[in-house]
Amino acid sequence: MLPQGNKFKIIVKPNSRENRLGHFDNEKNAYRISIKAKPEDNKANIEIIKFLSKLLKKKVKIISGLKSREKIIEVIG
Repeated sequence: MLPQGNKFKIIVKPNSRENRLGHFDNEKNAYRISIKAKPEDNKANIEIIKFLSKLLKKKVKIISGLKSREKIIEVIG
């Protein structure tokens, strides 16, 4: 299930085995995403943008939560 609308919330699990979109967390109203990159020097955020852009086939940007596991993503294109 892919996000609907131009903004959505994600909860990131960095330093995972693979990049993958997990389940939708109804309690937090957010998608769970696993990312291979470590949460240092902005590496995980860059990997999130690349992964979601490829998955959605549109440009995305993080508009909130750059230093948090909970982030708000905006679909641009």
